[in-house]
Amino acid sequence: MAVAKRPFRWHRNLSAKVAAIPMIATAGIVFVGGTAWTVLYSFTSSKLLPKEKFVGLAQYERLWSSNKWLISIENLAIYGALSLVFAMVVGFLLAALLDRKIRFEDTFRTIFLYPFALSFIVTGLAWQWILNPDFGVQNVVRSMGFESFNFDPLYNPDIVIYGVLIAGLWHETGLIMCLMLAGLRGIDEDIWKASRVDGIPVWKTYIFIVIPMMRGIFITALVLIASGIIKVYDLIVAQTGGGPGIASEVPAKYVYDAMFLSQNLGQGFAASTMMLLSVVIVVVPWAYLEFGGKSRRG
Repeated sequence: MAVAKRPFRWHRNLSAKVAAIPMIATAGIVFVGGTAWTVLYSFTSSKLLPKEKFVGLAQYERLWSSNKWLISIENLAIYGALSLVFAMVVGFLLAALLDRKIRFEDTFRTIFLYPFALSFIVTGLAWQWILNPDFGVQNVVRSMGFESFNFDPLYNPDIVIYGVLIAGLWHETGLIMCLMLAGLRGIDEDIWKASRVDGIPVWKTYIFIVIPMMRGIFITALVLIASGIIKVYDLIVAQTGGGPGIASEVPAKYVYDAMFLSQNLGQGFAASTMMLLSVVIVVVPWAYLEFGGKSRRG
C-alpha cells in the first residue's frame, strides 16, 4: 500500500529560517564568493595588486616546482598523520584512565585541558624554550651528569617537524581527552556490567563495543584535529619561524610569505587553492558516505 507523501510546508519553523538568513548570506558572500575570487585570480599574474591578466596554469607550475612548497607539503603530511594518530590514541587512553573514577580526577582533567586554553603563539614560545639546547631539556639532563645527551629537535633540519609535533600534541590532546571522556560517561553502565558477567576482557569491551558506540565523538575529534592541521601557522612562526632554513615550512606559512612578503598574490592564491582542493578531496567523499548513505537507507 502506497503511503502518501506529506506536502512540503515552506512556512514551517519560519522564524528559525528567517533568523538563519544573515548567517547563510554571510557564508554565501564571504566564503563562497571569497573562495571563487581566490581560485579565479590564481590563474592571473597578480603581484602586489590583483590584475586580470590570465596566465593559465603558470602559477601552479611555478608552485609545484618550488622546493619550499614541496617541503611544506611533506611537513604537513608528517605532522598531520602523526598528530591524528597520537592525539586520538593518547586522548582516548587518558579519558579511559580518568573514566575509572580515579582520585583527584578534576585536578588531572584541569591539568590536561589547560594547554588548550593557551594560544598557539604562547605554546610555541614555551616549547621553544623547553627544547632549546642551551637552557632546556638538554641542558637540564647534561647538568645531571649525562654530558653526551643530545636533544635539540628544533635545530636539526631532519627532525625539526617532530619538535613542532610535540608542542602541537601537548596543546590539543587535552581537548580530545575531554571529548572522549564525555563520550565514555555517556555509555550505559549496564553494558559494562553485561561484559563483566560474560567474562569479556576490558580491552575487548573498549575495542568492540565502546569505541563503535562513540563513532560520533570520534568524528567530531577528527574534524577538530584536521582543521587545526590544515591551518597550522602560528605554532611554526612562534617556534621555528620556518627554520632551520626552510626545514619546517608549512603551506599556510607559504601562502602568507607569498602574498605579503614576496608580494605575489597570484602565487599565494594558487597555494591557497591547492590547500582548498586537499580539503575538498577529503570532505566530499566523507560527506557523501556519511549523509548520502543515510538518505538512501531512509
